[in-house]
Amino acid sequence: MLILGDIPLTIEDVVRVARKHERVKLSDAAIERMEKSRTWVDKVLDSEKPVYGINTGFGELSKILIPRERWESLQRNLILSHCTGVGERFPEDVSRAIMLLRANSLIQGYSGIRVEAVERLIMLLNKDIYPVIPSKGSVGSSGDLAPLSHMAAVLLGEGMVVYEGKEVPSANVLEAAEISPIVLEAKEGLALINGTQAMTAVAALTLYDACNLMKIVDIAAALSLEALTGTRTAFDPRIGMIRPHKGHGETAINVLKLTEDSKIMENHADCEKVQDAYSLRCVSQVHGASKKALHHVIDTVNVEMNSVTDNPLVMADTGEIISGGNFHGQPVALVMDYLKIALAELGNISERRTSRLVDSKLSDLPAFLTAYPGVNSGFMILQYTAASLVSENKVLAHPASVDSIPTSANQEDHVSMGTIAARQAQEILENVQYVLAIEILAATQGIDFLSSNDKSPGKGNNAVHKVVRTIVPHLDDDRVLSPDILAIRDAIRDESILNAAENAVGELLI
Repeated sequence: MLILGDIPLTIEDVVRVARKHERVKLSDAAIERMEKSRTWVDKVLDSEKPVYGINTGFGELSKILIPRERWESLQRNLILSHCTGVGERFPEDVSRAIMLLRANSLIQGYSGIRVEAVERLIMLLNKDIYPVIPSKGSVGSSGDLAPLSHMAAVLLGEGMVVYEGKEVPSANVLEAAEISPIVLEAKEGLALINGTQAMTAVAALTLYDACNLMKIVDIAAALSLEALTGTRTAFDPRIGMIRPHKGHGETAINVLKLTEDSKIMENHADCEKVQDAYSLRCVSQVHGASKKALHHVIDTVNVEMNSVTDNPLVMADTGEIISGGNFHGQPVALVMDYLKIALAELGNISERRTSRLVDSKLSDLPAFLTAYPGVNSGFMILQYTAASLVSENKVLAHPASVDSIPTSANQEDHVSMGTIAARQAQEILENVQYVLAIEILAATQGIDFLSSNDKSPGKGNNAVHKVVRTIVPHLDDDRVLSPDILAIRDAIRDESILNAAENAVGELLI
């Protein structure tokens, strides 16, 4: 059970709720903060003083004062009119993360929402009732208005939900679950949708997967280093000590651990090569830079997950209600664009190693990693697939955050596109998972040709090699290879490959 409201949320907390269905409960302190905040909203309503979003219209319509008898309609209409998302719906783990993160913002006590409304959101989360939230339609300022409106609509008995794997009208599911639709009071509609939780949810889940990927890329490189009969010299710790960027030393340690006691490398220690190509020799520098970027992105997203991104803000200690711009997604947009580049570069260097593995002019391996070239094409087209994916990533890595466009009749004249950046980062990560799966397949095939009873790979690589061979067999004659790529990609996602490596050599570093 995750108690929400006493300590900051972590990315691991989000993953436990979003993917492992851990249940959630509001803390007593969180409830007290919300009650105190709501008291001030009620006082403003009694005074009938114009306050944005409480008794006025929204955006360019904020100059219009709304009469008391229309306040509830104002909030309901806000939600319904903003349900304009399009495209495929977010996966269930993203929907769950959005619900959790929006609740975590509201319980800080600066949004003026009733406890009842947030508890209803948590109730749906705990009953595995997820809103259908289209993934496209947010510009990432004034909050993720469209995605969060689709989330909020479910509380009203509107829109669609995913329940037991099917998309069904929310009203039917709420009735079956004996949950009454809520009637929103003043400020509550705006409180539910004015925030950055869609982009932050995608960001948090992508970052969790990226931490795993940062270790997998070192495993893939270590396997290729052996298959290409490279040297461990470039991973000497002294090299990193005199250029101590974070990530460099960690990568070198990982590669040295994975290749430790390699009989393959020992056998080629006296070959005529002076130094390896950059895709091997500069692994520490390239992978390390991406790891350093990852840590910066994690720091930013950790702050965002535990921030209040509403507008206007209710200062419960003074009773002031202040309009500001915390809904603007620029902090998330910039770092997710940064992550896009960091992840794309891991795919770029991985594809270059795969290219060397299949090129017999650049290795001690048979052409295209097949014992019978000519009649067999071997791994030739696997490299084509990797090349396609990394080229696609280069397009996706274009920064979304530089592409602002005005909305709401120029009242909202600069927007972040943070949700687009987060979605693109997740897409790039998925492409890189495939690219690394291809490299791992190629490298283990190469090791097959080099290894024997007295020429085994390093102890970490040997453990990974064994688990790969339990999933896919060595390629003797040509076969359909897409299932092999998918199988290794799945072993990356479920951490089977990482677990095999870490069980052999200890925890890998990022």
